[in-house]
Amino acid sequence: MDKKYVVGVDLGGTKIYTALVDLEGNIVKENTIKTEASKGEISVLNKVLETIDAVIEDVNLNEIKAIGIGSPGPLDVEKGVIVASANLPFENFNLVKPIKDKYGLPTFLDNDANVATLAEFMFGAGRGTSNMIFITASTGIGAGAILNGKIYRGSTSNALEIGHIMLMKDGPRCGCGNTGCAESLGSGTAIMKRAKEALESHVETSLRNYDKVTAREVFVEAEKGDKVSKEILELSLSYLGIVVANTINIFDPEMVVVGGGVINGGKIVFDIIEREVLNRSLKTIRENCKIEKAELEGKAGVLGAAALAILEGK
Repeated sequence: MDKKYVVGVDLGGTKIYTALVDLEGNIVKENTIKTEASKGEISVLNKVLETIDAVIEDVNLNEIKAIGIGSPGPLDVEKGVIVASANLPFENFNLVKPIKDKYGLPTFLDNDANVATLAEFMFGAGRGTSNMIFITASTGIGAGAILNGKIYRGSTSNALEIGHIMLMKDGPRCGCGNTGCAESLGSGTAIMKRAKEALESHVETSLRNYDKVTAREVFVEAEKGDKVSKEILELSLSYLGIVVANTINIFDPEMVVVGGGVINGGKIVFDIIEREVLNRSLKTIRENCKIEKAELEGKAGVLGAAALAILEGK
């Protein structure tokens, strides 16, 4: 019997989103449940199995090629182990083995940035490229690379931690412990922190109209003309643009695909990124590289896990 499907599992700190996907990237059946990470490793594993059962109940196991899982890292991809994770209860936990044992199907694990990269490469904005970088900017800044048609993982499978490129030697402290990282300067979190600092001063800003200010409110008020919000975005997004320019100079890709919550901020985001790339990346490299908006957004995790299963399950 021909293999027609793969299973993709997007394992997150708040929800597990699993889908049966055909080999062209169409979602056939999907299932989402709350992770409830506080209940521990075995509970989360059982929930993953429950979602897989739900999406495969109407098909024969012989029709399924493989199972792919995207998870926050750090991971040991070779062994199928989640080494640790800030938002999941796993510590040196082999997630792949129990899934493989239950279904008898090849099962593969990779980090969430890599699977989102694979999703855009196979089914999204990066279709048809062979050298592509995916950059995601939301709470943090992450990335993945397709080099010569293959995902580039690095020697410990944690390559492309571009959120931790240092952009300012004595800059603000980053969650990783270092100072001046890209993530501390150009992420959604950085936008929110700058807004908070502004509100703690005596500056006049319409951000005072909100009980709680996140990056979203800064975008809304900048659009309405609030000077402080505009300044915050100018600074934060220019750092994001510098990250994109640095990455272009290092990898010489055909395309950089930018995704994550920050891209929902509208035209200003890409205007500033493109301006920084124009000013800071080498002409020959820049002229041969397109910057595109990610297409898959909320489906990137699950379709990327499916793409992983299709590519690795060959």
